[in-house]
Amino acid sequence: MPIDKLVLILVSVIAAAGATIWVAAILLASVQVSPVLGLTALGLIAICAYIAWRIIADRLTNSDDNHYDKFEN
Repeated sequence: MPIDKLVLILVSVIAAAGATIWVAAILLASVQVSPVLGLTALGLIAICAYIAWRIIADRLTNSDDNHYDKFEN
């Protein structure tokens, strides 16, 4: 893997992590709930969103999954 691609991936991951922490801090401050409860809820929401994202992406890109495309009208 070229070094410039690796650096781009690392910078993107660090920026996304920073943005996630920033959004979580703003949401926790605005709702004024226990930080443990808020972070747990945000973690569960993030896991569900990730799973949904992976399922949708797999169904859109998997050519083996296009069962109904093989039927002729």
